[in-house]
Amino acid sequence: MLLENKTAVIYGGGGSIGGAMADAFAAEGARVFLAGRTPAKLEAVAERIRAAGGQAETAVVDATDAAAVNDHVDAVVEKTGSVDVSVNVITGEGNFQPLSDIPVDALAGAVARALTTQLITTRAAARHMVKQESGVLLFFGGSDPANAMAGMGNVQVGFDAVESLRRQWAVELAPHGVRTVTLLTGGIVDTFPDIPEMEGPRQGIIDSSPLKRAATMSDVGAVAAFVASEKGRSITSTQVNISVGACYGG
Repeated sequence: MLLENKTAVIYGGGGSIGGAMADAFAAEGARVFLAGRTPAKLEAVAERIRAAGGQAETAVVDATDAAAVNDHVDAVVEKTGSVDVSVNVITGEGNFQPLSDIPVDALAGAVARALTTQLITTRAAARHMVKQESGVLLFFGGSDPANAMAGMGNVQVGFDAVESLRRQWAVELAPHGVRTVTLLTGGIVDTFPDIPEMEGPRQGIIDSSPLKRAATMSDVGAVAAFVASEKGRSITSTQVNISVGACYGG
């Protein structure tokens, strides 16, 4: 198993992407700690993992609350001895409009919230990983300098901001043996709401791929598990492109 005896913390573990990563990590032997604000969603993922023979625990944690996040990570380390993988995939507010139509406060606030929660959760895990001289910090979304999709609003701006943060973490944490990797996705179509308004964006993502298909939640989990494992030990300070060719990743 790729992640046997490893401990993984997933913020937003009750969501589609967080759940997919949790499933994959647990299937590869990791002990998974799911954190989020909605107990029912977290427990649904945990029950699915346990039914498949994996290990999962849940905790209600507000990832914008530094004290709560630190307390949770400290408790995980006290219980397991380490935190080997940390990933924050909490869902932010997506405002899919032209930038000229979004109020300044709304756009700036959404990006600030994304940076705040990523800074808090990464810092909490990094404290322990630096002491361990090991660990993997995963980020999701990524930055595509060749982005040609209009109407992404604060979403792509937020991904770009978080990717800049990830690059700085990489510089500061690499000397301590900590790896930092972003999954560049270009959009995971099976997470989109099944409503007519999303048919255009869904098809646009598929059409932009040379293979005319899009990455799935299962793909996200599989790649995340590989990158987080010793098999992916040579991958750090970079983005891993799982956009099926839709993003250039520059």
